[in-house]
Amino acid sequence: MQTAEELIRKRLKEREVQGSLRTLSCTNLPIDFCSNDYLGFARSETLKKRIEQLSLGLPHYKNGASGSRLLSGNHPFSIATENDIADFHRAEAGLIFNSGYDANLGLLSSLPQAGDTIIADELIHASLIDGARLSKATRYTFKHNDPDALESRLKLATGIIYVLIESVYSMDGDLAPITEILQLCQKYKANLIVDEAHALGILGQHGKGLVNDLGLQDQVFARVVTFGKALGCHGAIVLGSEVLRQYLINFARSFIYTTAAPLHNLISIRCAYDMLAEQDHQPEIAAIINTYKQAITAAGIPTGTTPSAIQNIQFGNNEAAKSAAKTLQSQGIDVRAILSPTVPKGKERLRICLHTFNTPAEIQQLVKGLSQLKS
Repeated sequence: MQTAEELIRKRLKEREVQGSLRTLSCTNLPIDFCSNDYLGFARSETLKKRIEQLSLGLPHYKNGASGSRLLSGNHPFSIATENDIADFHRAEAGLIFNSGYDANLGLLSSLPQAGDTIIADELIHASLIDGARLSKATRYTFKHNDPDALESRLKLATGIIYVLIESVYSMDGDLAPITEILQLCQKYKANLIVDEAHALGILGQHGKGLVNDLGLQDQVFARVVTFGKALGCHGAIVLGSEVLRQYLINFARSFIYTTAAPLHNLISIRCAYDMLAEQDHQPEIAAIINTYKQAITAAGIPTGTTPSAIQNIQFGNNEAAKSAAKTLQSQGIDVRAILSPTVPKGKERLRICLHTFNTPAEIQQLVKGLSQLKS
């Protein structure tokens, strides 16, 4: 019988042979087409100063939360921040979790029960998948962004039905056909849950997200909005009804059994939302996306483009994608290869993230490098 160490080494070796072994790096290249910092908030001196100023104004400011929200870790500022974010997104209520992963895990592991049904787009994020796996509900997937495939699954569903999608998909950057999906959910009395991680700050007026942009916020059962992308912070909020909020406080284990986020983190989130509310960054990021589309089209590079800040160039296998990333990195361009099994085999790619701080010259340099790789 093999030991635990032997099993570990065997599985790592298998990944290495497949060309999919993950390693950590501290690459700090001058041109960023890698990070999720779409609006530049993570590097914003303005945001930093606002956080410092608000921190000084709170008399109970301290280093750590000291306990879970149900013990010593709750604060009037926590509740006020949740209420303000809910108002921003025109939701009845919201509950903050320590991360988007925790939010999806807590929501989906606690809400669907035995006899219920979860139907998920085949390309949803790992956190949604893991949350659904922890539930006792029957689980189905449907072909990506295909309402007909969804309906065929809805016809099989029993109990309370939950449909899981992302408004902007994190690997392809494409948008979900939310209106069509919601119509099916209403037809079959299903509850739609939308992860808006990559829509916040990018889509809709003042970056409120795709659901708000479509005016569907009162018809969607729950939204998960995360703060680690365009907001440049950390954490997430589940938006929905007040009764859903109370349910999660009582049953979501990833909320109950963890130390709350420190007050400094909540201050960061509040200040970032204030910056969203004060200035609509959507036209700015839309202009950058359009500049990239024009450049990539003019270069004749065969790739689809999306209306989001996430673009990609596929290379067909792990080694080709890693080699392409390494070549561009040698030119000072920070892009990363996305390998199988994170994406399906044959769809290994460079994931390109666009930001408000990217210049036209940087985009031209990126496209020139891609043209050389594809020639």
